[in-house]
Amino acid sequence: MGSAWGVLPLKNPENAKTRLAPVLTDDERQQLFRCMAEDVLAALAGTRELEGTVVVTRDTWAQALAERYGAAVLEEDANRGQNPAVTEAAAALAGAGAGTALALPGDVPLVSPAEIGQVLAAHGPAPSVTLVPAGDGRGTNCVACSPPNAIRFRFGHNSFAPHKGEVRACGIEPRIVEGLSGIALDVDKPGDLRMLLTWGGTCRALAWLDGTDIPARLAGGGRNR
Repeated sequence: MGSAWGVLPLKNPENAKTRLAPVLTDDERQQLFRCMAEDVLAALAGTRELEGTVVVTRDTWAQALAERYGAAVLEEDANRGQNPAVTEAAAALAGAGAGTALALPGDVPLVSPAEIGQVLAAHGPAPSVTLVPAGDGRGTNCVACSPPNAIRFRFGHNSFAPHKGEVRACGIEPRIVEGLSGIALDVDKPGDLRMLLTWGGTCRALAWLDGTDIPARLAGGGRNR
């Protein structure tokens, strides 16, 4: 069957979370991004079913973070987006003989090793693809593939239907895992940030937010300072 590896693409923090600009300053967006990225990497590193994790990035901060968690680094020559980053990692893992790639975005701070384990438990033998939808049912917040490069990745807005179509076009019936609230909440827009604060939980992103005036600002209308 081969080993399973996590894949985490991370862009440069200064280019991240631009859709939160109406409610967060540039420095706040970057700090939130860093906290969420570490939350996701910590969950991947703590998942016993994974052999390891590959972080795809060109950012020196993200490379140092990966090293702290014992993750491999696949260095990009440019920020080309989530799909090229995951595709490159999947190809490298397939070439190295890995059996499965499990890709997560860096903005699902409530994800846990238990949830990642549930995805892998639902995943079947190759050829197999398992999808976890975003909370709105339109996006895709996790894809597990065996072999790692089994499909063309379709991450982006409203990607869940395209992912299902892509998997079926490859002759595979996708396995769908729902009810994973941590993976389901990706923090991309002001409404997502409010939802994170409402749901609560334990993660670095929430701990950082609770030490700022951001919750009060959002409650008062949410305008950037």
